[in-house]
Amino acid sequence: MNKILQNSLFYVVVFCVTYFIYVYPFEILNELIFNEIVNRRVSFYYTIIISILIIFYFRSYASLKPLRIFIYEGMGIGFISFWVVTIAYFLSKFSFLNAYNLGITALFIILLISLISFYYGNKVFSKEINISSNKIKENKSFIFISDLHLGSNSVKHLQKIIKEINKYKFDFILIGGDLVDSSSININSLKHFKEFQCPIYFVTGNHEYYIKNSKEFLSQINNYNINYISNNSINLNDINLICIDDNISKNQQIEITNNHLKQNKYNLLLIHKPAIWLDIREKIDLMLSGHTHNGQIFPFNYFVRIQFKFKYNLHKFRNSLLYVSSGSGPWGPKMRLGTFNEVILFKLSTN
Repeated sequence: MNKILQNSLFYVVVFCVTYFIYVYPFEILNELIFNEIVNRRVSFYYTIIISILIIFYFRSYASLKPLRIFIYEGMGIGFISFWVVTIAYFLSKFSFLNAYNLGITALFIILLISLISFYYGNKVFSKEINISSNKIKENKSFIFISDLHLGSNSVKHLQKIIKEINKYKFDFILIGGDLVDSSSININSLKHFKEFQCPIYFVTGNHEYYIKNSKEFLSQINNYNINYISNNSINLNDINLICIDDNISKNQQIEITNNHLKQNKYNLLLIHKPAIWLDIREKIDLMLSGHTHNGQIFPFNYFVRIQFKFKYNLHKFRNSLLYVSSGSGPWGPKMRLGTFNEVILFKLSTN
């Protein structure tokens, strides 16, 4: 019964989101520009058809490129369109504003914002963060990347990330989950990580478990110079690197973290979601997470904040730090608005 309820709720949510993202903007633009109200029955049929396509895509591991482009890029453009046309529709209720002009202006703004979003969705930026601690006896530097979403994003995007990484000198690389997000990904795409002569450590995100044969994928990842550390810790001189998987409960994540703490080491926690920060921040020196994408497309960042209090950037509590990355790649639509794909160089030095 519970499963039936969950599935029913899922279908209702998909239907509602489909209407407001894929159908509603066209209704409003049609009304503003052509002064025609779309027949509700027609809107309902379109919503049903698109909902079926979306459910089929996500439930069947389908990798049809035209369908993927329609769903993902349509999602991004539709999200932007929703806000623009809603504002235009509201303004059209003022008698001194012309509905046609508002519709044309809205269409232009949607096009402009979408182009800007696609531009930043395909760019990769980098930043440096300097941290000092009396637990660090020898200066270390490392690269942190997360949420590459290979599958949604191409190998070309991975090459952009690697090019950005190669601007720096570092001792190791950390990957904070969601390395892949599609069953269609060819695991040999990861061969580019063999270019690095340093260790690479990886933890899973939620998307690794959505792909077909995820266990097989994770068992092979070590063949590509990527060390998958599952709910364990590893010593890196002064650093105690704790790596936690994403497919276990929050309480299990906290318990594993506590079991692997070392008082005389710099405790660095690599975990996909920033969900356990408040529970372990008095014990961890630095926690690295991703997942949130900082909302990816404004104003979705305000909705992300509802679930994750710490959605982006560096946060401090006494001597403990949390960094939440906006991700090295976009998820779904290759679009960014008000956020950036990023590669972060951390420099750890002694006090």
